[in-house]
Amino acid sequence: MTGTAFVGPDTPSAADLANCIHCGFCLPSCPTYLATGQELESPRGRLHLISALHSGRIEATDGVLGHLDQCLQCRACETACPSAVPYGRIMEDARAALMANEPSEQPRTWRWRTFALRHVLARPRRMRALLTLGRLYSRSGLQQAARGPLRRLVPARVRRLESTAPDLRAAPFRRTGTLASPPAANTHVALLLGCVAGEIYPATHEATVRVLDRLGCEVVAPPEQGCCGALHSHAGDADTARALARRNIDAFEQAGVDAVIVNAAGCGAAMKEYGRLLRHDPHWSDRAERFSANVRDVLEFVAARGVPDGLGRIDRTVTLQDACHLAHAQGIREAPRAILRAIPGLELREQVHPDRCCGSAGIYSLVQREMSGQVLAAKMAEIEATGAETVCTANAGCTMQIEAGVRTFGLGADVRHVIELLDEAIRAGGYSSPAGPTGTGPSQAGAR
Repeated sequence: MTGTAFVGPDTPSAADLANCIHCGFCLPSCPTYLATGQELESPRGRLHLISALHSGRIEATDGVLGHLDQCLQCRACETACPSAVPYGRIMEDARAALMANEPSEQPRTWRWRTFALRHVLARPRRMRALLTLGRLYSRSGLQQAARGPLRRLVPARVRRLESTAPDLRAAPFRRTGTLASPPAANTHVALLLGCVAGEIYPATHEATVRVLDRLGCEVVAPPEQGCCGALHSHAGDADTARALARRNIDAFEQAGVDAVIVNAAGCGAAMKEYGRLLRHDPHWSDRAERFSANVRDVLEFVAARGVPDGLGRIDRTVTLQDACHLAHAQGIREAPRAILRAIPGLELREQVHPDRCCGSAGIYSLVQREMSGQVLAAKMAEIEATGAETVCTANAGCTMQIEAGVRTFGLGADVRHVIELLDEAIRAGGYSSPAGPTGTGPSQAGAR
């Protein structure tokens, strides 16, 4: 296709683009550049393309769009950049400005992607119905058979696709209202349930609630909340992202909490940027800024309050996979390490590049399977070199991708959110939630 231009309020800022001095410091940090060695698959190269589109020097051909689409949006380049180029928002604005064209002028593959995100991910009932099929597959025993005794009978292409499917045997976490209410609660917080995390990894929500309960927090989950809109922003569907942001701001404002706790780094990064997302809306911009100021990643929140005393011993070797949108987008690196170091018996073995992307990147692993696989292979080599028994993460997408890598490459490791290990240590120390089975505390239904 040709002729698509940047239109609408989200056109990339000329000032943002001008910050790039073409020094190349971003190149060694970019997974797609490392995989290809091509300049146009680097942040510097993509910024050059976006700048040329912005000025009208080039058109949005399929080739140009392909280079933009290969970007993981991991934002590692932001950490490396000496000029503080806001690459993440430039890329999101570029995609939004292209998708603001009339439907007939939008990139076709991007249009279908936007349709799926709008009409499935942002619609809980449809998403749950789709995941129910996966849950039936997991619980029927077919998934275990395909990965065990029937593995050799499954065609290689199907086997590669199946290896990415999560295990959905656990009951989903869908509870709302008051989740924990310790007798001496001193802080009132709300938990983002998200659109997918509670369906696929309910144990993470369960552990989060138990840890917050141990820290003396009353925990609520407003039933009106929904998808955070992160994947919509990444895909250029700014209108849907803004609608979802308004819904969440309203829901959490009504809860009247001290902080909004998020245990998925990608969601937390998006919610901390609601102010910018709604910057053009005079009725919501100030509210969005106030809301974003109260969003906390659960590991950030726990580390700031202090890891509780009386942790039990966990004799295990672990390696930490820094979630891109925790380390690079939110600048949080020490919090997960402080928590892991506080657990008696735990040995943290660092990777050579713990903050290099695993290749998940939201729906990237679905729409850019080949590049995602190359990035994952490099990551799994680093993980294997540590010899760790457990890989710790801070994002559901990372967990899913690395679990697929563990299966594909035959590693004998499990993959868990950092908060789950802290919860295990708290319970190993003898602490249990005082709430009854039908009261305000979490159940064990989601444990995996």
